[in-house]
This record gives sequence, structure tokens and C-alpha cells, in this order.
Amino acid sequence: MDKPASRPVDADAVLTGLAPIVSENTALLILGSFPGERSITEQRYYAHPQNHFWKILQALWPAKPLPLGVDSYQKRSGWLLDRGLGVWDVYASCRREGSLDTAIRDAVVNDIVSLRLPKLAAIAHNGGESFKHAKHTRTLGVPVHRLPSSSPANASWSFERKVRAWREVFERYLDIP
Repeated sequence: MDKPASRPVDADAVLTGLAPIVSENTALLILGSFPGERSITEQRYYAHPQNHFWKILQALWPAKPLPLGVDSYQKRSGWLLDRGLGVWDVYASCRREGSLDTAIRDAVVNDIVSLRLPKLAAIAHNGGESFKHAKHTRTLGVPVHRLPSSSPANASWSFERKVRAWREVFERYLDIP
């Protein structure tokens, strides 16, 4: 089964983030803030269907379709790695009711340096909350970029405008058609 059953998220519970999706070939690390409620429940990055993350990536590599169906998340993780991408979050844990970054409390920052990515060329923060921690990621000695959030809460940016902004950063470090 590709998706676990839903379970309610307790607002007072300490939530734990997801493991990083990285490899020794990761050239561009995309850092979000913390997984949304649906992503935590399903244990998949960017699981909410309204989030533009996967749609943006598909728009950047239109000739390489994202995997669908059984085991699609595992296959999508491999798809990311095949393109030199990595995904993680700035927060390892926090308390939060719902999915909004503004509701994050008692956050503990992930140890990004511990990833030891030998081919890392840059870090791209997916949204403003993640970018607040750019000072931590700058210690890696690679360029750090702020991307417009792929979240559906970022309604002030059209999908097309998000794709253009992401493309501008990605083209510097990855093979984009």
C-alpha cells in the first residue's frame, strides 16, 4: 500500500519531521520548514495535493514524468535523487496545530551540516520560514537561495511565476532542459 491510514495530529504533541532524501550525488538541497499535517500522517514530503512542489518539479523536467501508482513515493524519491536533488526540512521537530508555518512552536533545528554531501553546490529554501534559518545553512560554504513557497498558502504567487523562480535557481546547478 502506498499511503498509510490517516491519524489525527495532537496539537500538544511534539511532532517529528521526516528523514532526509539525499545521496552522495545531491547537488541542490531543497529545505522546507516542517512537513504539513498530511505529510506527517502519510510520511511523505509534500503529500498535500494542493502543494505545488511536485508540479513545479514536473514542469522543470517535462520529458521525465513523475512516477505514479504503487510505490510512487519511493519512486519519486529516486526521481529526485536522479536529478541531483535532495529534500529535507530546517526543523527536526516542533509543536504545531494544523499545517501553517505561523503555528510552529518549540522548534528544534535539524543539523544540516551532518548530512555531509560531497557534491552539494547550493541550498534552496522553500519559503520564508525555512529561509529564516539561512544563517545555519550558509556555514556549509555554498550559495543559499530563497524560493517562493510551493505551499497552497502562498496564493500571491501564480504557479507559472513559482516555476520561473525555481527554474532560475535550478538552472545554475542542475541539468534543466
